[in-house]
Formats: sequence, C-alpha cells, structure tokens
Amino acid sequence: MKTKFYFSLLIAFSLLTTITSAQAPHERTIDEIKTEAIHRAEVGQYPLIGLDAGDVKEAFENIHTADKDEWAAGFMHVADRYFNEAKSLEKSDPAKANADYIRAWRLYSFGRWPIPASPGKQRSYEKAIEAFLAHARFFDPPLEVVRIPFEGKEIIGYLRVPKNAKGPVPLVIAVNGLDSRKEDLTESFGAILPFGIAVLAVDGPGTGQNPVKVSETADRMLSKVIDYAQSRPEIDKNRIAMHGVSWGAYWATKMAIVEHARLRGCSAQSPPVDKFFQREFLMNSLMGNREYLFDQVPALMSILDGVHTLDEMGDFLPKLSLVKQGLLGKPMAPMLILAGVFDTQVPIEDEYLLLSKGDVPKEAWINPHGGHLGRQVGVWPDPRIFKEVIIPWLVKTLEAPAN
Repeated sequence: MKTKFYFSLLIAFSLLTTITSAQAPHERTIDEIKTEAIHRAEVGQYPLIGLDAGDVKEAFENIHTADKDEWAAGFMHVADRYFNEAKSLEKSDPAKANADYIRAWRLYSFGRWPIPASPGKQRSYEKAIEAFLAHARFFDPPLEVVRIPFEGKEIIGYLRVPKNAKGPVPLVIAVNGLDSRKEDLTESFGAILPFGIAVLAVDGPGTGQNPVKVSETADRMLSKVIDYAQSRPEIDKNRIAMHGVSWGAYWATKMAIVEHARLRGCSAQSPPVDKFFQREFLMNSLMGNREYLFDQVPALMSILDGVHTLDEMGDFLPKLSLVKQGLLGKPMAPMLILAGVFDTQVPIEDEYLLLSKGDVPKEAWINPHGGHLGRQVGVWPDPRIFKEVIIPWLVKTLEAPAN
C-alpha cells in the first residue's frame, strides 16, 4: 500500500516539476536550496530554526541531486550519530543525552521536510518522532501520548498538564502548519505551562499522523479533539483556546466559527481565508514561491483529499474558502490574528477580510515589514513573536472571566 502511495506522489511531483519549470523559472535548484538552507540555519530562520549550520553543511556533503531519498539519507546520517550518542549517555550524562536527542530530532525532521514524500523521507519522519519522544522522556511535567478514537482510526496528540495544578486547568489546543508537526508545537508550548495552562498538540488534517486529509468537513476531527479535552477531568472545559500556525491557522479560524460556543478564543498566524484558495493565487504566488524553501505546491497538494494534479488542485481549493462555505460573518470566538504585510504565501488581504467580519471585536498583530506569520529576520523571529505576542494573549484570554 505504501509503495502505491509513494508512486502516486512521485508522479504528481514529476508533473509539478515540469509545470514549475515552465511557469515558475525562479524555483530553486538543489544548489540554490543548499545555499539558502545553510544561510537560514546560520540566522535561525524557518524551517531551520534550532539546526546547527555545521550539521546542515555535513548533511549536504552527501546530497548531490534533488532525489528525495538522497536528501533524507544525508540528514539521517548526521542525525543517527547524535541519536546513538544520546542513547549511550542517558544514564551517565542525561543533560547531554537530552541535547543530543533534540539535535537528532531536528535533523531527522528536516530530513523528511517538507513532507515524507518518499520511502526515505518517511523513514526520516519516523525517526524524528522516535527522537522527539526520547527527548520528551526528560520533560517535567511529563508528556502523555493520547490516542483519540476517530471514525475507525485514531487521532494522536501530545498532552502536557502543569505540575501541582489545583483543580481543572485551562488548555490550548495547538495545530501545526503545512510542514511543521505537533512535535514542534509541543516543544514551543512548554513555555505556557508555568502559567498554569495545559497544551494538547495535534497534527492538522493531511499532515503528520492525522487520520484524515483536508476537505470541507475535515474540521470534524478537531471537534473530536475538543470533545476529548472536555472529557479530561484535569481540563477546565469552559477555558479552552486554540492556536494555529499557517494551515493550522485556517483550522483555528474555522473552529472559531463552528465551535465558537466551546472555545474561549483562537490565535491564528497568517490564516488562509479566501483569496489564498483561488486558482490565480495558486498559479501566480504559490508556484515557485521563494519565501518557501522548496516544494510548497507539491506539499500542499499532498494534504488535499483526492487531489493528484495541479488542475484538480485549482478546482478543489476554492471549496475551502470560508467565504464560499458561508461561514465568514457568522458569530465567532474572540481572535488574535497575526500576519505580515509582505507575506507571499498567504495574502494580507485575507487577514484584513477576516478582521472585518464576525460579531465580536478581534485583536491583530500586523507587522508592516513582516513576511509569512509576521516574521522578520533579525527583528521579529518566530520565537520572539511566540514569546512576546502569542503566549501573553492566550494567557490573558484563558484567565478572563467567562461571559
């Protein structure tokens, strides 16, 4: 079954490469990808935040083509060294072991980036999960892997609850973007635990270990996550918020509407709303996008339910528009919307439209010099936005008295 899946993906990727070469001449070559990736590692820029530039250079020594398995093998080779060292040091030097597991996890994760579209990248993704869970064994408070039954399958999430909680605590449900994963969000949201707030991270539809792909009804999976959260005695069912990044922000925005009665608030970084889903934006802005490191359109195609060609993608995406679905303008939970005016991956017009709709005032953090997610290299990097803008808003929102 996996072989058939990978074969289909490779055909789609091959078709997209041909189209991209004809219509988007600025798509990066493998040498350009290497140069840009090393630069991003050196300045701490996504998607290489936390990766050592020396490790990235070492991996690239064994990567000479755009072959996906070759890419994965290059990064797994470096990551394996740290993973094996970590295992040998767990008892004698746990701090060093934990640091090595983190290093391995990030390298394995980049080995499958942006999606596990080949057997090698799938293996790198599996190793990334293994290394992250090894790192998570050092967490205090601990991480609980939760398995939520869903339509004959299961939703896998990571739950962390603050230590010494007195009574039920508020919760943030965190949803990843196109190429990030619940592991990344779990790591980041450790910062909210000292405020007495729990976090439950899940992969969004079509990504990671999520059991469903993106469709007009895939939000039902997140409603099930809310059901589960409200069933846990440690969680205050009346103080639940959601955070989403990029594609996860789309789901956070949709849930702010369809689950407004059960969510205290939603924070959303660069949520696609309407213009993003139009064929014109796909062809003119997403194809060959340079803000994205590489393979954005193939990665996006892979998360969509039943979509295998660029033409099908152009027909499918408009169905996801919150305007097309008749949702924008309906009652909503309070929201924080973060964005950058110079975002080339999600049009700023979508955020302005969102801000103008609904029944309650929204808060906005719009960086006039920012790109995707509002990030600005050297000024507003991802960690600063998270620490200074997102965390304080969620803490404030979840501490507020119920209406």
